[in-house]
Amino acid sequence: MAKTITFAVMHFSIAFTVAYLITGSFLVGGLVAVVEPAINTVAFYFHEMVWTKLSQSKTAADFKQSIQNASESYALRSI
Repeated sequence: MAKTITFAVMHFSIAFTVAYLITGSFLVGGLVAVVEPAINTVAFYFHEMVWTKLSQSKTAADFKQSIQNASESYALRSI
């Protein structure tokens, strides 16, 4: 948990610093430091959902292929 918290602090700090250096405004820097990581967190959640579904479908396809290969191999040994 400490690693997550320190990463969040680092992320907010970088977002604030970049926005402040570009705009010269503490208000804009603060807004970007809050809004950007929040949007990024939501986007990451959906990215993980899609990634998991793709990984599971690939795993299922690999499993089906390995069963098919095993049954073909067994059939050839039976002849």
